[in-house]
Amino acid sequence: MRTPFTDLVGVVHPLAGFNRSPAVVVAVSRAGALGVLGATMYTPEQLDAQLTWIEDQLGGRPYGVDLLVPAPTLTGERVQPLESEPSKVPPAHRAFVEDVLDRFGIPPLGDDVVLDRTGRIDLSLETNTDAATVNELLEVVFAHRSALVASALGTPPLEMIDRARRAGVPVAALVGTAEHARRQLAAGVDLLVAQGTEGGGHTGTVATMVLTPEVVELAGSVPVLAAGGIATGRQMAAALALGAAGAWTGSVWLSSFEDPASPVIKDKLISARSTDTTISRTRTGKPARQLRSAWLDEWGRPGAPSPLPMPWQSVLVREAWERIDVAAEAGDERARELESFFVGQVVGTFKGLRPAGEIVHDMVAECEHRLNELARLARPGGP
Repeated sequence: MRTPFTDLVGVVHPLAGFNRSPAVVVAVSRAGALGVLGATMYTPEQLDAQLTWIEDQLGGRPYGVDLLVPAPTLTGERVQPLESEPSKVPPAHRAFVEDVLDRFGIPPLGDDVVLDRTGRIDLSLETNTDAATVNELLEVVFAHRSALVASALGTPPLEMIDRARRAGVPVAALVGTAEHARRQLAAGVDLLVAQGTEGGGHTGTVATMVLTPEVVELAGSVPVLAAGGIATGRQMAAALALGAAGAWTGSVWLSSFEDPASPVIKDKLISARSTDTTISRTRTGKPARQLRSAWLDEWGRPGAPSPLPMPWQSVLVREAWERIDVAAEAGDERARELESFFVGQVVGTFKGLRPAGEIVHDMVAECEHRLNELARLARPGGP
C-alpha cells in the first residue's frame, strides 16, 4: 500500500510502531513498517549507542525517534530536572503514598537491588528536560539516519523544526484535538498523529473515530496518521477509510516477545479486557490511560489527596513504583495487585505473545483484505 506517509518516510506499509525497546523498533522496521523509538529515557551517550545498534541491524531500512521536547528547552530557558525541587511535593502526599505501600506490605528497596529500568512503566513518559540534555539528544538524532523525529509534548519548538529541516528529517507531532492540530500546522510540522482517547499513556478525551477526520480535514496536504484503538488490520483499514495516511500504534507492541515489560506485567496485559483500562493522573500528573489496579483504587478512596501536577506527581511516586515493580517481580501477590502499565483499550485484543514482525504482517494482511472487501461493497450491485 502506498500513501503519503509511506512516501514521506520510505516504508512499504502505512504503519508506525512506537516502543521504548530498540528490539521492537528493529523488528517493526524489518517487517516493512516504521519502528519508532521512544527515546526520552536515554542519556545522549545511551541514545547514540542505541541508534547505532538499530542502524547496524536495519541495514538502511528507515526508523523513527520520538522525544518529549518541552518548548522552553530550546530557547535558552532551563527546565529543572524532576529531582531538583523535592520541597514542591507536600508532606501529606508523601505520607499517603507511604501508607499505601505499608498497607500492601511493599518493602523498601534493598541496598543490593540493581534496577534494570528498561521495562519499567514510567520510562516512556519521563524525559530529560534540561536545555543542554535535550539539545544533545537532538544532536544525536540528527547525526544518525532517522527517517522521522516526533514530538509528543505540545508544539515542537521552531528551533527543533529548523534543525530538522537542515538535516532533512521530517517532523511529526501528536495531537488530541483539532485545536492542537491547528497549532502544529502553524508551526510547520510535516506529519500529524491524531491520537484518540482510546490510546494508552497521555491522552485526551476525543475518540479516534471523531478526531481523525477532523484533523484530516484541517491538515490539507499534510499527512495524518490515526492513533488510539488500533491493534488489528480491521482497525488499520478503518483509519485509512477515515482519510488517514496510515496508523500510529503503541499498545499492541506490548504483546510482542521483543517488548521488555516484566512477565508480571505481560501476564496482566494478556488477561485484561478492553474495559480494564482507565484514565488517571496518579502516575504523571497528566491524564494517562493505564491498566486498572489497586493503585488507582487507593487514589480514588475517600480522603485520598488529588494527584499533583506534572512533573511533581512523578517525583512523588517514582520510588514507590520501583518498589512495587521489584516486589511484584519477586512474586509478591499484594504488589501484583498494585502493578499497572500504560496501555490502551486494545489490550482486550491481546490473545498471547507474538513476534513483533508477525504482528506487522498480520495487521497488513488483514487490512488489505478488509479494504478489498470494502471495494467490493462499493461496486454497483454490491459484493
